[in-house]
Amino acid sequence: MTPTTTHELRAELRRLLSEGQDSAVVDLLEGLHSADVAEIAQELEIPEVLAMLQLLPAERWTDILVYFDDELQSEILENFTGKEIAEVVLENIDSDDAADLMADLSEEKKREVLQNIEDVEYAKDLADLLTHAEGTAGALMATEMVQVNENWTVSRCVREMRRQAEEVEVVHAVYVVDDHDILLGSLSLKKLLTTGARTPIADVYDRSVRSVTSTTDEVEVARIMKKYDLFVVPVVDDMGRLLGRITIDDIVDVIQDEADSNYQLMSGLSDEVEAGDGLFEMTRARLPWLMVGLVGGILTSTVVGRNEGELALLPQLAFFMPLIGAMGGNVGVQSSAIVVQGLANSNMPGTLWSRLSRELGVGLLNGLLCALAILAYSWAVGHGLLFAVAVGVSLLSVIIFASLFGTAVPWALNHYGIDPALATGPFITTTNDILGLSIYFAIANALLG
Repeated sequence: MTPTTTHELRAELRRLLSEGQDSAVVDLLEGLHSADVAEIAQELEIPEVLAMLQLLPAERWTDILVYFDDELQSEILENFTGKEIAEVVLENIDSDDAADLMADLSEEKKREVLQNIEDVEYAKDLADLLTHAEGTAGALMATEMVQVNENWTVSRCVREMRRQAEEVEVVHAVYVVDDHDILLGSLSLKKLLTTGARTPIADVYDRSVRSVTSTTDEVEVARIMKKYDLFVVPVVDDMGRLLGRITIDDIVDVIQDEADSNYQLMSGLSDEVEAGDGLFEMTRARLPWLMVGLVGGILTSTVVGRNEGELALLPQLAFFMPLIGAMGGNVGVQSSAIVVQGLANSNMPGTLWSRLSRELGVGLLNGLLCALAILAYSWAVGHGLLFAVAVGVSLLSVIIFASLFGTAVPWALNHYGIDPALATGPFITTTNDILGLSIYFAIANALLG
């Protein structure tokens, strides 16, 4: 039976490698996309991965290497000398992928790799890419691209494009520059094919081109490409000189990483973790917000302790404490999640005050409906009308407060350059537990004496 699932393929690959059936390994992997091979091999031991890669042509296994996670890439490259990395690995991949692979190497090995690259211009481009700060457009871009001069004719442009295309695996766009490499626009292949051979490029290129600078944050690059529906965007320096380009496949990784980071922050994880991380990494990521929750629990118990007299006189107050805390936390998380999502997508219309006014209306309506429901329930089970009113008013107040608090906090964090995703999850729920119960006891004490 032919293996089809990732698990079956991995088991079969492991068996063939252990039995030394080299040709069968090649046949098994033939026809599979490099990303699929990387997924299959991701869980293998390093010696098994190396044995598999050595059976494949250099162009094939270097393409697979790009799809491995950073940790596995580093472990594999540790088994190669700088000369081998320069001559075999970097020879077969784009400059942006090459820079990503080299980023995790030691400084000594980076120098060794660069010294062994025969193409001096490529080595210079790669060294320049490594100087860009992580998380910027410069660190994402590739330098392989097709560019033409505005002073050329269409016929010369076609000749130059053919020459440049030999060094570029996929031609995403044709950029037009001046004599100083200043980006002027882009050239449509349709216009190139339908225009006379002697026509100057200056007469046919499109001047409305979107670009980003090398220092632009990668999240902002993703926002621009999404907003303008771009599959490639040119990168320029502060003078407007063309440096490289970023393609949509690089941005998909950025979007995924940003979504994972926000989700983990909202879940109360201080560091990025994966299911396969070790005990120490998992503990370090979870413990900080657990300690915040612990401190919040202590403060909540302090609030309860200070109202021990009211609880002694009216023990039924304790029945609704979990409800007050849970509703405040849920409403706060809902409000903050909407704001965080809007800020992440740059789709947050109006001012903070207009947003708070809107949330006040939403909180008031939701609070009234929930308060009427709990008032009816409390009165129906025999707690008395005044007590039921106290619980209902408390719930209404907590929901309104949580709506406003959950909206204001992420907005304020974003204003001061702090990731607003911190405002969701444990922070909001813990804070609303403390303040919600304080509001509950204050209203109960005022109405019930």
